[in-house]
Amino acid sequence: MIAIVNIQGQQFKVSPSQSVYVHRLDAREGDTMELDSVMLIEDGGQIRVGQPYLLDAKVKIRVISHLKGDKVLVFKKKRRKGYQKMNGHRQSFSKITIESIA
Repeated sequence: MIAIVNIQGQQFKVSPSQSVYVHRLDAREGDTMELDSVMLIEDGGQIRVGQPYLLDAKVKIRVISHLKGDKVLVFKKKRRKGYQKMNGHRQSFSKITIESIA
């Protein structure tokens, strides 16, 4: 059984007991949540597609941990002008586990 679900504006193809890194969720570690923004469910060859979401479908997730991604460096330079600028960014992520798809 697989599902395509919208989490924080991104679409993920998930299956039960799978771990996924998503943009940081507003939940504590160990909390469970139900997502109702399920776009597609495939179960044993039967495919159900929503327009845009399925009304009776839920995906239950558990937040495992919150962490930060690798640092991304942004370097800007204009040649012969003495202009240099360095900036860095670390994205916050949440690691979640898919518990069930219903």
